[in-house]
Amino acid sequence: MSIVEHLPALQVAVPLIAAPLCAMMLRPSIAWPFAVLASWITFAISVALMDQVLSHGTITYNMGGWSPPWGISYVIDPLNALLLLLVSGMAAIIMPGVRLGIGVEVTFRAQRLFFTVALLSLTGMLGIVITGDAFNLYVFLEISSLSSYALVAMGSDRRASKAAFNYLIQGTIGATFILIGIGLVYMMTGTLNMADMANRLTDLHGSATVQAAFAFILVGAGIKFAMFPAHAWMPNAYTYAPSLVSAFFGATATKVGAYILIRFIYDVFGAEFAFDEMHVGWVLIPLGLAGAFVGSLVAIWQDDLKRMLAYSSVAQIGYVAAAIGLGNHDGLIAAIVHVFNHGLMKGALFLVTACVILRLGRADMTSFRGLGKRMPVTMGCFVVAGLSMIGVPFTVGFISKWYLILGALDADMWPVAVLIVMSSLLSIIYIWRVVEVAYFNDPPDDVKVTEAPAMLLVPTLILTVLCIAFGVATKITVGVAGLAANSLGVYP
Repeated sequence: MSIVEHLPALQVAVPLIAAPLCAMMLRPSIAWPFAVLASWITFAISVALMDQVLSHGTITYNMGGWSPPWGISYVIDPLNALLLLLVSGMAAIIMPGVRLGIGVEVTFRAQRLFFTVALLSLTGMLGIVITGDAFNLYVFLEISSLSSYALVAMGSDRRASKAAFNYLIQGTIGATFILIGIGLVYMMTGTLNMADMANRLTDLHGSATVQAAFAFILVGAGIKFAMFPAHAWMPNAYTYAPSLVSAFFGATATKVGAYILIRFIYDVFGAEFAFDEMHVGWVLIPLGLAGAFVGSLVAIWQDDLKRMLAYSSVAQIGYVAAAIGLGNHDGLIAAIVHVFNHGLMKGALFLVTACVILRLGRADMTSFRGLGKRMPVTMGCFVVAGLSMIGVPFTVGFISKWYLILGALDADMWPVAVLIVMSSLLSIIYIWRVVEVAYFNDPPDDVKVTEAPAMLLVPTLILTVLCIAFGVATKITVGVAGLAANSLGVYP
């Protein structure tokens, strides 16, 4: 068998094997290039898997040659191929700049194991997305979560430990809900393979146990997804984590939670059960819209840019939740596309924050005075990514919000479409606050600042360019999202 046939296994195995190897390297300067190489290989594998899915359809890889439901299988379809591309791509883009970031924000004692924990977090996210086994999904969820708690705690601010502890408590509650839900489904179906589980559940609709299982998984995924009002763990975690960690998590962590929600609603339990019997739309749409407004309103009043971006993520997650809750083709496309597009936007904005912290040591609003002149490329990236967050045409933010509005109109919910537009306009306020300070306030005379170093600036530029490129050429995002919606049984 050629190595190409084992790419699904290698997608997870490469970062998993690289993690303990990094731990053996006592100096961060040695572990860093090794971690960069591992992330690049992982990204190359995800690109190859996406190409295979688009060319030949869904890929199924049986671990050890054991066919499901007896063995664990990895299944790659258009939905998780796009998520694999996002998660591994963000790691490949951000990892080269991590060496500079941790030198400023991570204590020297923690730097030695930073790359080990980061690769374990990457392993867990990739495993969640690629596995076709429900319990295996929970195992990878725990790998990702435990390593994420450690990454947040590595921040140099004393409040990072408290933020990590709160993240641990709420993350554990979410994982427990998911595990209970999986256990209840297993009790009713006798299988953990998600495809087999979906087939057997079609005869069990109406069962109180299955309904309870659905509710448990919905709540657990909602906590991991940071869906309002279960978002309390996220602002502090993103604010006090190292900036490069915030960039990676902001682009990937909640997106994996969205994937779990989509996979179980549309694929495992089925859209008919979720929407007609459990009326999940009645939950997701109101909570999603509430999150969009609350997140944006709170973001307006934040002085720290990282906290502002964290609450902005609450709003953007609200759009994804509302899109999932619409239950139609355009709504599902909007959810999938916004998961990908928001990863690009938020990754770019958090990298801008990392550049500012590297030069100034902080990222509060006053530190941005005159930065438009002193760090023109960095702040130019902020403006472009900010416009994308607002949803200006020819940016990725416009594409996903356009499909979200179409989905709302298709469902005859025009008030939802109006509320989406209104909440989007709120993002103009908090983005403009930064732009006004950076471009219209005079810089302090006693502070000399130069442009961010290329190692951080290049990844920021890459994500900023992608915010425009995928806003103009939508074949990859919208095209793949359409294939994903069709594969989940949701047609125009």
